[in-house]
Amino acid sequence: MNITTTNSAGATTALPWSRLLMVALHGTLLAGLMLIAGHAPALEFKQVQTNESAITFGYTQMNVPLDGKFDKFAAQVHFDPARLAQAQARIEIDVASIDTGSVEANDEVVGKLWFNAKTYPVASFVSTGIKALGNNRYEASGKLSIKGRTRDVKAPVTFQSAGNRGLFDGAFTIRRLDYAIGEGEWTDIGTVADEIQIRFHLVVTASSGKK
Repeated sequence: MNITTTNSAGATTALPWSRLLMVALHGTLLAGLMLIAGHAPALEFKQVQTNESAITFGYTQMNVPLDGKFDKFAAQVHFDPARLAQAQARIEIDVASIDTGSVEANDEVVGKLWFNAKTYPVASFVSTGIKALGNNRYEASGKLSIKGRTRDVKAPVTFQSAGNRGLFDGAFTIRRLDYAIGEGEWTDIGTVADEIQIRFHLVVTASSGKK
């Protein structure tokens, strides 16, 4: 069976039923895919895998670059790339878990002149906003609190995801004297530089469903 159509010039063309069937199937498939996409559950990344994550830092002492890390921290993240206005992050670091690579240095920096871990056992970051920069890049803003002092910070962040697994990577620089990290004789930035780079690598997993 054929169906005829007439063009603007008045010519009549026969369309075979098989072609009509293919057109109809194509339209039905396209509509179905659009319907599925419209109802696909959103992914919110909010489960931080701390055993796979890391918070490290870099500094300079006597013009020698050195690195360290914090072994214990807790993190809470709520991140949906499509809903940045609702994004939240909170990280709490056990400052006594610092590892500078030296037992002697570890004992020194948890003391009163440095982190004063007995009085201020936790350093924290609480986000106040996140802005998309394109190409999986973002800028996170927040409040960083160390040793009872709080400052505004901004950190460039990249986010990569595959399925329900995501990776946040970023770094920002602080001035240790803004947080009284190193008092007394340690305020001499010729011995230990004022600038400290904080680096973070967070592995997160997502759940689907309505927010």
